[in-house]
Amino acid sequence: MSHLSAIRRSLPTGAWWTASTCLAVLFLYPLYVMVSQSLKKPSEAAQVPPTMFPHGLSIQNYRTLSHTGSVSFLQHVTNSVVVAVGATLATVLLATLAGYGFSKLRFPGSNVVFFAILATFMIPFQAIITPLYSILHTLGLQNTLLGLALVYTTFQLPFGIFLMRNSFAALPDSLEEAALIDGCGILKAMYRVLLPVAVPGLITTALFTFFTCWNEFFAALILLTDESKFTLPVTLNILAANSLGGLNWGVMQAGVAVTVIPCVILYLLLQRYYVNGLLSGAVK
Repeated sequence: MSHLSAIRRSLPTGAWWTASTCLAVLFLYPLYVMVSQSLKKPSEAAQVPPTMFPHGLSIQNYRTLSHTGSVSFLQHVTNSVVVAVGATLATVLLATLAGYGFSKLRFPGSNVVFFAILATFMIPFQAIITPLYSILHTLGLQNTLLGLALVYTTFQLPFGIFLMRNSFAALPDSLEEAALIDGCGILKAMYRVLLPVAVPGLITTALFTFFTCWNEFFAALILLTDESKFTLPVTLNILAANSLGGLNWGVMQAGVAVTVIPCVILYLLLQRYYVNGLLSGAVK
């Protein structure tokens, strides 16, 4: 009987590990296919059906990736970094200030304004791409990385403000009051006292914005026309097709592997803040 009781007690733990292992395999398998496909020889990468394991390792797809087109692949990587990092910094700065204002500096109609900001979630980007194009053209920002970064910032701000408002609202008002009593101004109290405690929300906003901007394709395709200013998603779409209109799977997967690397590294380093930031404000 004691043996059966031990088995019953171990079942929940065993079921948990089984489910976790299955989920891990489910999520890691596409990454394995991506890496293995990129390391196959071009002829093997084009086989149908595809082979499960590379018969011979090759970096030819990465060489093709770096020498294809009139503009170096490194230039496109740099473009993506500039746009994604620029939009992330702008979004974090503006979302932090707005989130603090909506949570701690209430004013008449603040809830209405906050609701109006959240309502922009319901506006599909594709519906306003034409007026956006016209505005950027008028301002001289069409076909520029700055204009693209500003567009990304505009569309990431509502979610960033939502996260930062919840992060600041979850903090007790006594922290701010103590800072003000000690002689801090409003901005200093936010920067020196409240913001260090709201770091999970800040990092979550930054990660979500960076991932979205790094992988965004549609806006970059429409708003950028100069090949030297293309970002990675647009470049990969062009490089994936060969002269006959077919799909070069090896080159495409090599490009995807390069694109995924910074996202995986950032998430692994900051995942604990990411989870805490998404949950901030759920329980006050």
